[in-house]
Amino acid sequence: MGKKKNIKKKHGKVSLSDKILAEIKRSGKKPLSFKALLKACRNFKGFDFDDFTKSIDKLKEKGKIEENKLGFVSADASKLTPCKIVKISKTFGFARDDESGEDIFIPGKRLLGAMPGDSVLVRISKHKSGESREGEVMSVTEEAFSRFSGEIVNEFGELKIMPDALSKFALSFDKPQEMELHEGDKVTAVITARGKSHKDHRCEIVSVFGSSMKASSCALAILEVNGIIPVFPAEVIDEARRVSDYRLIEREAANRLDLRDMPIFTIDGADTKDIDDAISVERNGEGYTLGVHIADVSFYVKPKSELDNEAMSRGTSVYYANRVIPMLPKELSNGICSLNPNEDRLAFSCLCKLDKYGEIESYKFAKTVIRSRVKGVYSEINDYLDGYKTKEIEDNYSEVSSCFPIISELADKLYKKKKARGVPELETAESKLIINEEDICVGAVSKARGRTEEIIEDFMLIANECAARFGKEHELPFVYRIHEPPSEQKLETLKEGLTALGIPFNFGDNVTPGKISAILEGVAGKPEAPIINNLVLRSMSKAQYSTEPEGHFGLVLEDYAHFTSPIRRYPDLSIHRIMSEVLGGTPVNEVKTKFNKFAYASAEKSTAAEIKAMTVERDCEDCYKAEYMSAKIGEEFDGVISSVMDFGVFVMLENTCEGLLAVEELGEGLFVTNSFISLKNMTNGNEYRVGQPIRVRVKNANVNSGRIDFELA
Repeated sequence: MGKKKNIKKKHGKVSLSDKILAEIKRSGKKPLSFKALLKACRNFKGFDFDDFTKSIDKLKEKGKIEENKLGFVSADASKLTPCKIVKISKTFGFARDDESGEDIFIPGKRLLGAMPGDSVLVRISKHKSGESREGEVMSVTEEAFSRFSGEIVNEFGELKIMPDALSKFALSFDKPQEMELHEGDKVTAVITARGKSHKDHRCEIVSVFGSSMKASSCALAILEVNGIIPVFPAEVIDEARRVSDYRLIEREAANRLDLRDMPIFTIDGADTKDIDDAISVERNGEGYTLGVHIADVSFYVKPKSELDNEAMSRGTSVYYANRVIPMLPKELSNGICSLNPNEDRLAFSCLCKLDKYGEIESYKFAKTVIRSRVKGVYSEINDYLDGYKTKEIEDNYSEVSSCFPIISELADKLYKKKKARGVPELETAESKLIINEEDICVGAVSKARGRTEEIIEDFMLIANECAARFGKEHELPFVYRIHEPPSEQKLETLKEGLTALGIPFNFGDNVTPGKISAILEGVAGKPEAPIINNLVLRSMSKAQYSTEPEGHFGLVLEDYAHFTSPIRRYPDLSIHRIMSEVLGGTPVNEVKTKFNKFAYASAEKSTAAEIKAMTVERDCEDCYKAEYMSAKIGEEFDGVISSVMDFGVFVMLENTCEGLLAVEELGEGLFVTNSFISLKNMTNGNEYRVGQPIRVRVKNANVNSGRIDFELA
């Protein structure tokens, strides 16, 4: 049997890799061709061609040499930045700097065939101050598993896959076994062989979902390519069924604070099935006692169990169209953990005493047993508070309606308190999609938030703030919800936009929520208000999870964590578990030893899962909206310009569908953007500004890509 080959064969103290590197360095800035390098190294003692090529690959991976069309050159490793590819489209991608976390723009031709998740070395090019960094992938140091979605197309009689992203060229694929394919099918595939560019990759089809003209098919492909699986593994379902023993509730009740006699109730959407929060409100002298009662999921989901491993992997529930992909199986999320009316449930309660101004005086957390009186519905309670109450609604809420005046009074004080600390009131457009029995989107409407939705949100904020204080005061390993101030780059873009619109501002040495709030209040009710709202929204950093209590800029809170949704968010379940240990009497030092690494892992994985879920939900929604608008081609709509790009303007309709009015549709001329606030035709003077009303006609709607195209009406 021959000896196992070693890539680094030694010649004295010099390896083959050393020899290769020395020859390339000797060539200086002039690239050394493969042929010339091979000739220079052939006399190396013990030369082996396989070792030679592997050594070259290793040197490229380590960033010590680079390869271009002319050959190899020495690379200064200090000029290469380790990154991870986070996003690619047909013509560009983004790499995230491993150290700074900053995203680097990579033109498509400079991606070197890299795929999302790949670890790469990037050469950063010079860039103007204030602009995003641009770079080039010099080597792929670690390949990620490469799954992507696409559409089956027919090119000269051959079926190929046209990727939704990653390439503008259709790719050849290996014919799947026992899988019937047709032109127009929506599919997912995996890369089986890599090329130096995306068009040179080969792949294998792994799933077929049906017609790419159907939003539900496209949504399933989006879920799969992002690793979001609608079904749970059998072992997870089995464990969920085992732990869902309703007899345990009465046995455990003896060990808990019994609140079943309190007028506790839930408020959710009419079709909500995973009900994880309930409230109670009482007067307490001149102040109030607010109870926020949360499903005690941690009682059922034990550390490192099958349920826990699956929940941590998912990180969050995903909601799109009329569906939910839950973090936990329905036996828990819709069953024993759901705070259904008139059923005993185990809860984790935050009992908070507030003074007459709504300030927190004291709080305590307790493991409880509760019985919700009624499943409140937002729309019904909104009507009740507005004085529109039918006999049926009065009867439904008879057990808890005496709380409504107190709830309303406390909510007003919490709102005033929020205004006083300068919380910016930002509007976000939320949609409700109408899906028919054939699973086709037949409508989209703006989803307005009523007063009751805001009340529940403010009550949940109190519990979340108390939970963060609990973590800090006990010096626990914890998972906080943090939101940083706008970055310098985003702040500069905001200033440019405000200047272009003639809106006065004075951020001074630092931007504060109060200063941003003052700008929003200054334009309230004016035509430019939506423009400023969108500018501010785009300037905001993304909220994330952290083990450090760094505060929440947008809410203007020093202490904030997510405590109130453990059925659908893993960070909430994480802090429930940690807090339960402390309440159960475990010494803090032991809690630290037990949960330090867990808290870090939970924060990191939960942030990534949340970002992925938000992207998936948006992409799925785009497909459904395109499906709806595909039945409206040729029809005219009134809209508002929502954003401006070099290539055209995006228009938002009243039904929340957004589409592109391409620059080609705006007539001939030279178009110039001004701080992405306006697009002006320098030839005829026509100008299109963010916030400007405009009438458009639907030109096209592509369900597969989720893209809607308009033309001027």
